[in-house]
Amino acid sequence: MSEIKCCERKKLRTDEEKRALISRLKRVAGQIGGIERMIENDAYCPDVLIQVSAVTNALKSFNKELLACHIKSCVSDDIRAGDEAAIDEFVKVLQRLMR
Repeated sequence: MSEIKCCERKKLRTDEEKRALISRLKRVAGQIGGIERMIENDAYCPDVLIQVSAVTNALKSFNKELLACHIKSCVSDDIRAGDEAAIDEFVKVLQRLMR
């Protein structure tokens, strides 16, 4: 099976950045597991919807943290190095996130 890659670029993160991001993702995964159990246990629809909303908000918070890291490191480093294409790439990312 071939591996799917979104791009060839990589971002080296500090251990602290990795811990914070992975911690958020594990919380989201736990929330998803809770929703799955709610469905298995025939939970009332509005209760499930509220939990789904909580997961959505948790993922939005994850995106905000990752976006801040991206701006502070990748984008600013590229601009300092004279890579003006970084701005265009960043604008495209924002446009996709704001859909």
